[in-house]
Amino acid sequence: MMGSAGGKTMYRRSHLTVVQIVVLCLFLASVQYCRDHEQEMADKDFEAALKEDTSAANALTSEERAEGWELLFDGTSLDHWRGFKQQGIPIGWVIRGGAIHFSGGEQGGDIISREQYQDFELKVEWRVSEGGNSGIFFHVSEDFDRAWESGPEMQVLDNDRHRDGSKPETRAGTNYALHPASQEVVKPAGEWNQFGLIVNGAHVEHWVNGKEIVGYELWSEDWKERVAKSKFAAMPAYGQSKTGHIALQDHGDPVWFRAIKIRRLNSE
Repeated sequence: MMGSAGGKTMYRRSHLTVVQIVVLCLFLASVQYCRDHEQEMADKDFEAALKEDTSAANALTSEERAEGWELLFDGTSLDHWRGFKQQGIPIGWVIRGGAIHFSGGEQGGDIISREQYQDFELKVEWRVSEGGNSGIFFHVSEDFDRAWESGPEMQVLDNDRHRDGSKPETRAGTNYALHPASQEVVKPAGEWNQFGLIVNGAHVEHWVNGKEIVGYELWSEDWKERVAKSKFAAMPAYGQSKTGHIALQDHGDPVWFRAIKIRRLNSE
């Protein structure tokens, strides 16, 4: 009798364990389904955002015209741009949905403004693909092999997925590798960010989504010290030009630029 009762008890315990395992499996399956569904919806939202027609952004207001702003992109033409050390537009750069789009993959090289600028204010809207990396440069010289060997860079990045997002000085909006952002205001991948750059003599400001997040003085002792401690230490001409091209970077990842407007400052 004792053995029979013990057998029944053991059976009950085994039966309960099986039920628990089944319930746990169902729970885990439901969690995974929810995660997959959320990711699917996020992917659809991201794809829909990239198909959005952004052509209306590429126009000057009457106020901007009165203030001396000029369009560097009107939504339909790349006449104000050419390849770095090229006369044409490199492979991979196209106009899509009213934006200058680099499609990623095979690298064709950076593009630069045909004109050069000394003291100016620049406005650009950008968005980047998931895990993407790009940049906006100024005072770029073609005396060197690459745009980033001369011109300082405002970082364009998916902070959440790209490895550069782990370092304060290489996150989106920073003066790449030199000056971190004072606050986090950059939107996630797939969303448009408004960027403003002011270059007035040695003084430079980075504005992102209406907030000033970086400010520095070119050629100052602080600038020299930061450069000396960075990867640019081996580039004595880095950031030394007082005039040059605006550049949009081909870093191999899809990126979009629109509403590119510039005005020269009185000191120029």
